[in-house]
Formats: sequence, C-alpha cells, structure tokens
Amino acid sequence: MTSPVTIPILYKMKEKGEKIIALTAYDYHLARLVDTSGTHMILVGDSLGMVVQGRSSTLPVTMDEMIYHTKIVTRAAQHALVVGDMPFMSYHTGIETAVANAGRFIKEGGAAAVKLEGGLP
Repeated sequence: MTSPVTIPILYKMKEKGEKIIALTAYDYHLARLVDTSGTHMILVGDSLGMVVQGRSSTLPVTMDEMIYHTKIVTRAAQHALVVGDMPFMSYHTGIETAVANAGRFIKEGGAAAVKLEGGLP
C-alpha cells in the first residue's frame, strides 16, 4: 500500500483526471476492508442513523455518535483519507458552531476532512 492519501494528493488526481474512489464505512472491520482495497477516501456518513441504528432518517444522529464512529474508522484507516459527515443542526446555527463541531471531527475523531450539505450561504 502507498502512503496515506492527503487532500493535496486528491487535488493532483483531480487535475490529472484520475478516478477517485470514495466509500462509506461506519465500523472498524468494514473500514479495514475498504482501506486495504485501495480506496482513496472513507466517508463516515450520518446515514449510519438508518444503516447501523435502524432509524427512519438521519435527523436524530448526534455529533457524539458521529465522533464515536469516525474515531473507530480512523483507527482502521492507514491509507484512505477519512471524512466525517456533519449531522443535521451541527452547523446550521452559525459559523462559530460549525467551526467548533468541525474541529471536534479533526481533534476527537481523527478525521482529515469534514463534509456538510447545503446549497445556500
């Protein structure tokens, strides 16, 4: 396996038109399989609310739950860049809250990047 994937590596791949492989994982064992397969990015998605917790939507998923699962995935990933998915209302209430919660993904979860959804400022 090559060295860990970083954001600059992903930028270079994009510039060259290379395919970037991204998959989702929520636990250690799946993250290890995904990581050793040559995947470039692993998303720890808030979809864990439905896939892992059996909920009907992602809305009840908390920051603490996302940090917990991100921490597990980052323990497994030695190559892929791990991305934590910001759950509902973890960034909608203001920039200060958004930055603090994104920082938790990096500091507590070990993520290299965070994902948030939305189309309006």
